[in-house]
Amino acid sequence: MTPPPGTTAWQPFREPLRATLARTVTIAIVVGALVAPSAGGLRAWPVISLLALWPSFGGHWVELAFLNYLRPRLPATRHVQRGARLLFWFAGGMILVLGVRVTAMLLRVPHRVEFLTLATAGIAFIVIELIAHTALHLRGRPSFYNGLG
Repeated sequence: MTPPPGTTAWQPFREPLRATLARTVTIAIVVGALVAPSAGGLRAWPVISLLALWPSFGGHWVELAFLNYLRPRLPATRHVQRGARLLFWFAGGMILVLGVRVTAMLLRVPHRVEFLTLATAGIAFIVIELIAHTALHLRGRPSFYNGLG
């Protein structure tokens, strides 16, 4: 099947689930360790780590949805790809914070997460992704910055 005019035949992104889980769970545990001292101490670490799985593990699926579903359907021009990706990350961040809020509510987390407004979460998720893609770019891997990832 040939791609529509003005698009590129992007290769789907694939990664073993084991690698995804190792990376995203590690990120969540580290975030939990960094945030816990200011949010209730060692006792809060597991809950904060669980909440951090939303942007780490959930964020992986947001990126995968862009790479494998939306990106191939967009014009291949770099500014369209970048703009769409930023908007997709913003929307993804807003959706992920809803998951954080519901999880915190269900777990009766005593710390308030209302400061995580939808807009704040969208912007924060963009920043997180740009930092992650900086690391990829510095290692010579496909990233947002080189247009290959």
